Amino acid sequence: MCNGASTEDPLATLEAAVDGLRNRSRTGWTPEQLGQQLIRIRHLADLIELEFSAIAAGFAATEEYERQGSVSPVAWIRHECRMSGRAATDAVSVGEQADALPASVDAVTEGRIGFAHLALLAGCAGAIRDSATAGEFDETPLLARALEHSVSRFRHDCAHARHAADAREFLRRQVDAVEARSLELLPCQGGAVVLRGFLDAVGGATLRTALEPLARRSGAVDDRHRDRRLADALVELAGHHLGNACATGRPGQGAHLQVTASLETLQGLVGASAGELGFAGPIPAPTVQRLACDASIARVVLGPDSAVLDVGRARRLPSGATRRALQVRDRGCAWPRCDRPASWTAAHHLHHWAHGGATDLSNLVLLCHRHHWLIHEGGWQLVREHDGALATIPPIPEYRRSARAPDHSAAA
Repeated sequence: MCNGASTEDPLATLEAAVDGLRNRSRTGWTPEQLGQQLIRIRHLADLIELEFSAIAAGFAATEEYERQGSVSPVAWIRHECRMSGRAATDAVSVGEQADALPASVDAVTEGRIGFAHLALLAGCAGAIRDSATAGEFDETPLLARALEHSVSRFRHDCAHARHAADAREFLRRQVDAVEARSLELLPCQGGAVVLRGFLDAVGGATLRTALEPLARRSGAVDDRHRDRRLADALVELAGHHLGNACATGRPGQGAHLQVTASLETLQGLVGASAGELGFAGPIPAPTVQRLACDASIARVVLGPDSAVLDVGRARRLPSGATRRALQVRDRGCAWPRCDRPASWTAAHHLHHWAHGGATDLSNLVLLCHRHHWLIHEGGWQLVREHDGALATIPPIPEYRRSARAPDHSAAA
């Protein structure tokens, strides 16, 4: 360069400094030193984010992205800079709004707010300025909140500011999000499904509100990860709805699961075929037994050529009167220390009716979805002791290698 200016590349200097930073020894650092290092490095990262945003906005103002075959500047930055779409959008937004947010940029430079705060503020400023009905944007009130609030809380502050500036546009965005709702049930081998979808803010909050109480751990022995507990909660919620839909007991009322199985399958006999569940296909005998614990049963007799010879009348197990008596007696899930209410339970036969167990109060208990599953598919046992109290027995080590009949005799 002319006029005696340094020819050193600032990025090369920065790369060398970063290499030195990463290669230094951290042995012997105290927790306080670790914390201070995190604060300083995060501030330096925010300053680099500011520079990246300025360059990103400059790049977005050109047509270079199109010349290289990308559909937008954000798409090019996301791909070439190995970033998420959200991060690339934030970078361009901050770069474009920086000149109109001088006090906020200074706050990042001085370490009083983070780049994440600035990205939210820039997005809010851009949305308000793009609105045909909103007034002028003033960064001062929002910056004051950014100085006090965490990033997650500041996101709400920005949403309130958008609503105050243009309630109609705020509503339009919400309506658009509702219209964008989607849910796919992608079938997998063995009847399993993968869920893929999108819910707007209200829809997501509704689902989470319904699932969170059901997804709590059910006791000290509940070692399920949170994602497993949420999945189980969704199944339990759907099962509860089906149970309510069928509560009248009248044929044709409400949706219900339909399982087809032989008597041998219900009894868990060796060599019996699997059951058939609508929308799923073959299911194991213990699952058939669990679903049959508290269900309407229709007897169908087939001839040697599979022709239907007789169809018996449907009956519900247990009867309405027995179910009401169970609810009064057990008041909820009978598993020790479970707090699921009676309305979220099914009647379980301690000795399964397929093995001659009676459908009466002495042989029935109420169990929630989780604990009913543990009994039939999970290998646990629930027994009534001489004093009438219920006791749980964990699965034996060999259980998971063999199916088990309702009377706990080996089925394979």
